[in-house]
Amino acid sequence: MPLEPTPFNRLPGGARLDRAWIESHIPHRGRMCLLDEVLSWDAVRIRCRATSHRLTDNPLRANGRLGAACGVEYAAQAMAVHGAIMAHIAGTTARAGLLTSVRSLVLRVTHLDDLEADLIASAERLAGDDEGTLYEFTVSGGGRELLSGRAGIVFGAEVT
Repeated sequence: MPLEPTPFNRLPGGARLDRAWIESHIPHRGRMCLLDEVLSWDAVRIRCRATSHRLTDNPLRANGRLGAACGVEYAAQAMAVHGAIMAHIAGTTARAGLLTSVRSLVLRVTHLDDLEADLIASAERLAGDDEGTLYEFTVSGGGRELLSGRAGIVFGAEVT
């Protein structure tokens, strides 16, 4: 039975998909958990909001700046959250995934830290099986696309 799309940031049953839920369901903890909340999701897509790009202590900053390529990590975390949601719906535990490739990456800006608007990390699952999956992703903010590409994920052990 296909999963019905939900425009909300909640799971069936009402659990809110906020930072606390995200941090407890992906391997990234503390400051390395970059996402604030899920805005919407369905069986193949997810949209997440982030504000951490503006933090001066963002762990991805180098030389005081957050380069646009760091947006790939925002998208990868959105993909991990999508996998965690799908595992939760299926009644299983999410397996850890390793980002193994990024293809067709287009950076439309040089930095993310100077963007006042929130970041929106979106991902769409294009294909996959028990061994891995392929997502197409975008990171946008302030009404414009900042970067886009495709990412390959290979699955490993279960995340506890």
